Amino acid sequence: MYSALQLAVKYFNYWITALNGKGHGMHSPFVFEFITKILNDKTGYPAYEKVEALRNQLLNDKTVLEVEDFGAGSSVDNKSKRSIASIAKKAAKPKKFGQLLFRMIKHYQPATILELGTSLGITTAYLSLAKPDASLITMEGAKEIANVARQNFNSLELKNVELIEGNFDNTLSPVVRGLSTVDFAFIDGNHRQEPTERYFKELLNKTTNDSILVFDDIHWSKEMETAWETIKNHGSVSCSIDLFFIGIVLFRKEFKDKQHFSIRF
Repeated sequence: MYSALQLAVKYFNYWITALNGKGHGMHSPFVFEFITKILNDKTGYPAYEKVEALRNQLLNDKTVLEVEDFGAGSSVDNKSKRSIASIAKKAAKPKKFGQLLFRMIKHYQPATILELGTSLGITTAYLSLAKPDASLITMEGAKEIANVARQNFNSLELKNVELIEGNFDNTLSPVVRGLSTVDFAFIDGNHRQEPTERYFKELLNKTTNDSILVFDDIHWSKEMETAWETIKNHGSVSCSIDLFFIGIVLFRKEFKDKQHFSIRF
C-alpha cells in the first residue's frame, strides 16, 4: 500500500486535474445528472441519522474480536485481535461515501445489490435503507465481524439483507450463479490486483446495460491502481468515474465512445 505521504501527493494531483464537482461544461447527460442530482444532493435523509447513530455506538464499543483477514490487510491495523471501536474507526467507510452510495441506490433503484466486504455493516445499512424492497446480499469473510454485523442489521430492523459468511474465493461464484442480474455492486473486500480483477470478471457474467459496479480504494496501492486501469479499460465498460477513493464503472450502450472522468468529490 502507499504511504500517507504518497497518497497525499496522489490526491493533490487528482484534485488539480479532476473536473470540478459542479457539472460545468459536462457534455455527457448521464454524468451531468450524476453530478447534479446525486453527487451534489445535500438533502439530510432520515436514514443518515440512523446509520450514523449506529456508527457512534460502534466507535465506543471496546469489545475485542478475533479477526481473520483474507485480503491485503487493514491499512492501519492487521492484527488478529481488534476492538469493534478500532474496526469502526479504521475500516468502516466514511459517512461521505456511505451516503453517496445511499443516494446512488435511491436514484437508480437497482433491484439486486451485492456488497463484497460487510465489515460491521455500516455501509450495508446505507445500501439497505436506500431501497428497502431491493434484494441485498452482503459478504464477509471474518466470522466474528459477521456476527456483529447481523446484530446491527437486527437493531436497525433491516429486512432485505442476506449475509453470506466465508472467503470470497469460495462464496462469490455460488452467489453470482444464483442471481439473475447484478444491478449494483460495491466491491470492498480484497485490496489486491488479481482478486479484484477476478471479482470483476465474475460479476460481468450477470451485468446488464444498467448495472453499476463501484470499487473501493482504487488508489490504495500500485496493485489497486493497476486493477482499476484493467477494469475501466475492459471492452464491456463504456464509462468510468474516478472519485479518487472509489471508482465507478458503467456498461451503458448509449455511451458511443468509451469515456473516463475524474471528478472532485
